[in-house]
Amino acid sequence: MAAVGALVKKAWSVRRFVVLLCAPLALVPVLLSLPPKEGRCLYVILLMALYWCTEALPLAVTALLPIVLFPFLGILPSNKVCPQYFLDTNFLFLSGLIMASAIEEWNLHRRIALRVLMLVGVQPARLILGMMLTTSFLSMWLSNTASTAMMLPIANAILKSLFGEKDTSKDMNRENEENQDLTEEKEVTSDVLSDLKKEEEYKTNIWKGFLISIPYAASIGGTATLTGTAPNLILLGQLKSYFPECDVVNFGSWFMFAFPLMLIFLLLGWLWISILYGGINLRGWRTKKSNIRVDAEARAREVIKEDYQKLGPTKFAEQAIFFFFCMFAIMLFSRDPKFIPGWASLFAPGFISDAVTGITIVIILFFFPSQKPSFRWWFDLKAPNTETQPLLTWRKAQETVPWNIILLLGGGFAMAKGCEESGLSVWIGGRLHPLEGVPPPVAVILITIVIALFTEFASNTATIIIFLPVLAELAIRLKVNPLYLMIPGTIGCSYAFMLPVSTPPNSIAFSSGHLMVKDMARTGLLMNLMGVLLLSLAMNTWAKSIFQLGTFPAWANIHAENATSLLTAVENVTLSALNKI
Repeated sequence: MAAVGALVKKAWSVRRFVVLLCAPLALVPVLLSLPPKEGRCLYVILLMALYWCTEALPLAVTALLPIVLFPFLGILPSNKVCPQYFLDTNFLFLSGLIMASAIEEWNLHRRIALRVLMLVGVQPARLILGMMLTTSFLSMWLSNTASTAMMLPIANAILKSLFGEKDTSKDMNRENEENQDLTEEKEVTSDVLSDLKKEEEYKTNIWKGFLISIPYAASIGGTATLTGTAPNLILLGQLKSYFPECDVVNFGSWFMFAFPLMLIFLLLGWLWISILYGGINLRGWRTKKSNIRVDAEARAREVIKEDYQKLGPTKFAEQAIFFFFCMFAIMLFSRDPKFIPGWASLFAPGFISDAVTGITIVIILFFFPSQKPSFRWWFDLKAPNTETQPLLTWRKAQETVPWNIILLLGGGFAMAKGCEESGLSVWIGGRLHPLEGVPPPVAVILITIVIALFTEFASNTATIIIFLPVLAELAIRLKVNPLYLMIPGTIGCSYAFMLPVSTPPNSIAFSSGHLMVKDMARTGLLMNLMGVLLLSLAMNTWAKSIFQLGTFPAWANIHAENATSLLTAVENVTLSALNKI
């Protein structure tokens, strides 16, 4: 087995080396087939897309390529490329990551999760709902991967209390054989054997339902807030790059649109998983539970209660983190909610962004004490002068914040800036004539399907970086609000449910050894379809009033006018070059 593993590693290393060397040479024809600047920019983008999809280089390292290639190829000077890696959007995401580190440091997420499970009950369908609600809530503020990694140990502990140890399917088969031998020796009736088989199938299905619900809930929950997942922030950053006058997308407006969509999708997803894996039995809902299941549910209740009691009484640090977490969410939501004036209207227009709000709150975490301060200490001269630990230390933040995501976001923004400055986005828009006759609602469904399928095999961050410039130009060609196409594309990136490799949360759940690819494929197929239809419904109903999607906005019209003039210039340059040939 070790030899096979070593052989696979060697093969993968060779493949990466081949891609690294051959990809730049294979893409050279792109440089020759387009106008000079547009061709060079497309060359860089295709090279990055290839490296991202094959992971020939680490994702964050690939994201650094524009810093090198854009200046060398004459696309953008370095003083325009480098600032893209630290826009205010990156700092908004950084504030969310630091808040997540503080929550993890004091185990607040675990207390919330166990409390929710105690409230929903221990019947399998209710526990799956509790798991999905908790995971999606955590994923709104933490990363999808972290939320899944936090919840899976809790799920495994509950499952073991319900059904005992279950390491692999082989163990299960062996136990079945032993049970059959014992029942034959004791001359147990065929009815009892049938009941035992059904009970074993029920256990296996419930186990799968638990494990598969957690990564799905994490992916769905991450769409509800701007800081929940990287593609949402990439949309915000690219909007500021392509349409600087667009101010309708912020934390509050996004939450009002995406949170109801998340709740509806979560509920339908829970029903589908519960029905598919036996949590809800439509045929026998009136039948009496067996004594085995009643005992198992009682054990599960005790395990949850015991784990909650192990946390002890709520600490001052947990209370403080919860307070600042609520302040973080409330201040982001109320900064500029659009339907009423926000608190940012008290300051100079354009000076206060979501990044300012987020960083203000998280800075407090680094000096606010983790133990209840005593006012007597100030007046007691004999009191020891001991240093109080803050809620979050910088060392902890360094260790737990995934800094590579910040670079990945920056690479996406640099790519978008290169597309805009080089005229590549306009050139792409000029090649989208065949799609101009497509009705916008049909375009939304097609875009969501294509991106949801693409992201099954590629990183959702890389996918949205590649597709957003095309969607922006397509919207201008169709004369619809660019958000009408860009928002479905962004959220569609998170709807990757069918394969273990689609997202890190899927991979984590699959690595438990209790799920098979066919389990994810059959469950994820309907989840993808539900996501596409619900997203289309949302874009054509409540999203229209929140983002003013019914009109072609002035901020997009200005970009369209600039694009038209630039496209004319590009076509003239191309024609003159052809005439010379």
